[in-house]
Amino acid sequence: MPTGKATKHPKPVEGPPKPLPPKDLPGKPDCPICNGVGYYRLDVEVTHPDFGKLQVCSCRQSDIDRKRQQRLFAMSNLDELTHLTFDNFQFRGQMGLGPKEAESLEVAFKSAQRFSQTLDGWLVLQGTYGCGKTHLAAAIANFVVEIGITTLFLTVPDLLDFMRFAYDDPQSTFEQRMDEIKNVPLLVMDDFGTQNATPWSQEKLFQIMNYRYVNRLPLVLTTNEILETIEPRILSRLSDEKFVNKLRILAPDYRRPSQDMSGPLANLQNFTFESFDLRVNEGLNSEDTISLKKALGEARSFAENPDGWLVITGPYGCGKTHLAAAIANYQAKKGYTLPKFVVIPDLMDHLRATFGPRSTVSLDTLFENVKTTHLLILDDLGTQNMTPWAREKLYQLFNYRYNAELPTVITTPELRDEMDPRILSRMQDARLCTVCAITAPSYRGTPRARRGKKR
Repeated sequence: MPTGKATKHPKPVEGPPKPLPPKDLPGKPDCPICNGVGYYRLDVEVTHPDFGKLQVCSCRQSDIDRKRQQRLFAMSNLDELTHLTFDNFQFRGQMGLGPKEAESLEVAFKSAQRFSQTLDGWLVLQGTYGCGKTHLAAAIANFVVEIGITTLFLTVPDLLDFMRFAYDDPQSTFEQRMDEIKNVPLLVMDDFGTQNATPWSQEKLFQIMNYRYVNRLPLVLTTNEILETIEPRILSRLSDEKFVNKLRILAPDYRRPSQDMSGPLANLQNFTFESFDLRVNEGLNSEDTISLKKALGEARSFAENPDGWLVITGPYGCGKTHLAAAIANYQAKKGYTLPKFVVIPDLMDHLRATFGPRSTVSLDTLFENVKTTHLLILDDLGTQNMTPWAREKLYQLFNYRYNAELPTVITTPELRDEMDPRILSRMQDARLCTVCAITAPSYRGTPRARRGKKR
């Protein structure tokens, strides 16, 4: 019950207003508080902050809440995402998915399902495009809406537009929209980090997240960004391990599983250990034959149990890339892990392209995904133009994987003194690296290769 007397519409000078028919009254006709008008004013002193303000009557609050829920649902475009549910999420359905990738999807799935039933704390889902983040976030939203809880699901750019458009909306003020976002029972922010990081947008996002953090209101956030690159004040809230559950999905883009920074591998599917040609009938000397057999054996052993670094050297066309691709294909086929196969000059081009205005991924995100991947295969070291920038990025990549002792395969014509000495010293560390030198000449120059080319 309100504390004060309810009053009707103020009377105009020309006389009392005509009563509305009961069917047109927004409130209940028999309501003792508002008499069906749907609102009232408190009988308070002029100095009271609520003097003269309309108060929504409790008889129509449920109707207002229902309409508000419908409006937020429509604004969220969840009607276009109703097909994204927990029932049709296939966390083991990707071809070539390794145990670590499958496990990360399963953990994220179970955590999202648990969150939808408890709405306890914050859930942060990290991962590359197409890994399943948005599906799980939408599944949470759809489940919660189904049980009657008001939810706002928006990509962060759309969320910022929703706030900006309030300046031109006669139906609501900016403050009203901000209050609605901050207090909605469940807020889902998809694609965090894709927004233009203007001071205004950073400040508004912080205000929203800080309010929900202080008031312990549930939030789901998806991002393909590295958390450390997020605005420090927001990062500090996301770092509360007791309140925030951060999960990283390791699976690649399900729409392009073979092109997850491994585009060249798609063209090397026939490069297997079985198809590797030892060229026993080409008159190779014993040293060349032994080097080929040793390289094949080392590559097979590494593929079975990737550990440390395998550096394969030799002239162009001797079989280095074939063995590197065979390792990747073996791992993918057996389902151990999905390796990244990267030609180093192409990697430098990918990193430079992130500076372009049309790039959908930041330099930090792309570089982080490459340097932290479980198994990385770097082909053609030494063929790139070693600009100071490229030299530094390459060193950062090598140094990170060296210190972390992450499995890595490197092919290069030879270990030359002209190489960056910092990189060279790491590849020559016998504690971590196995160097396999192929001395056989290019198979493309053999008589059989020339005859094949003529045919």
